[in-house]
Amino acid sequence: METYAEALTYAIPGFIVLIFIEYLIGRWKGVQVNQSMDTISSISSGITDSLRSLTGLAVIIISYDWMVAHIALIKIESSLLVYILTFIGLDFVGYWSHRFNHTINLFWNRHIIHHSSEEFNLACALRQSISAIVSIYFFLYIPLALLGIPASVVALVAPIHLFAQFWYHTRLINKMGLLEHIIVTPSHHRVHHAINDEYLDKNYSQIFIFWDKIFGTFQEEIPEKPPVYGVKKQVNTWNPFLINFIHVWGILKDSWRTKNVFDKIRIWYMPTGWRPEDVKEKYPIKIITDPYTREKYQTESSLLLKIWSWIQLIITIALLYYLLISFGDLDFIEIINYAIFLVVSIFAYTSLMDRNIISIYVEFIKLSLGIYFIAKEGNWFGIDAILSGMTTIIFIYIISSFIISTYFQFIERKYVTRTSKSTM
Repeated sequence: METYAEALTYAIPGFIVLIFIEYLIGRWKGVQVNQSMDTISSISSGITDSLRSLTGLAVIIISYDWMVAHIALIKIESSLLVYILTFIGLDFVGYWSHRFNHTINLFWNRHIIHHSSEEFNLACALRQSISAIVSIYFFLYIPLALLGIPASVVALVAPIHLFAQFWYHTRLINKMGLLEHIIVTPSHHRVHHAINDEYLDKNYSQIFIFWDKIFGTFQEEIPEKPPVYGVKKQVNTWNPFLINFIHVWGILKDSWRTKNVFDKIRIWYMPTGWRPEDVKEKYPIKIITDPYTREKYQTESSLLLKIWSWIQLIITIALLYYLLISFGDLDFIEIINYAIFLVVSIFAYTSLMDRNIISIYVEFIKLSLGIYFIAKEGNWFGIDAILSGMTTIIFIYIISSFIISTYFQFIERKYVTRTSKSTM
């Protein structure tokens, strides 16, 4: 985990710089590629995924180490060829795991967060799942294990393979000539993120587009059919935690409500979106049928609230960065406590972005946790050893966060509502 934390200290600034460059180019071209609340939600989702990885929140049914030790037919020594084979092998794994996530009802919950943005930009690439706690696709690694590719090589190549999928989440790059036939390009991936009927469940490839062409899931972007992004059943929230579990919650309710015992079981493994007939009739769900008339999710967002939400995100990134650079100096319980605080903080300010009253209760929990952690050790996880006086600044921030959030929820919101009514 310490190695991954070190990798993130380089990756996170790189991602943020590229997101900002995309924003500037979009402004220069007159194309709006970012919407404040959506971008904040996307980056916040990336932070939650990083915290899940750093805390080791994963259940591995069969480890890759075990498979190599027990089923390897040959042993390949480390060389350039091994790294190339590993990269291609991981891409094959990525294609099929991606396809399973799209086509099996329960597994869609592992991936819905990535498609939940109704924009398509570099920030939405950071929407990664925290609900995929159980590693269920171990069997896809069998070809790599049979070749005896060392686990250390897989561990090194995997984050490179993941980070290499970031760049093509953009609307600012058109078709790329010869590369369109070799790698996944922005055009290919725009198709994948679209909810247009002609684009649904296409282009699952992650790096090499030929997997889709081999397995019959390729679809070219059609100029006359501009992609519309998001999911068919809108999530209608900026809160990444709610998005991560919204689909499985829907399945659970349908499973409980249906009177058909067989349907209670098979709903989990039917094609994505399948619902029992009796439940579908009694509890209808609004599904987007015409993407071109779809209205994007919006909330009452004054300029002040947008500024405050950006401030919350910037502070959260700064606190995360301190966790990353101090990862080796903190014990496991400290890392867990720090992660819990950041999780609560993200839940609070993204709920405030939704104008959900629960934000105040979660802000109070955040305030209580912050005071407890500081009182327990006399400082904020040893930060004063690096920057003197930072504990005091963090303490002031935690109190201010509660007060300002209360203002937005109970005072500013009433003023915005009265103003909007008076102008109608």
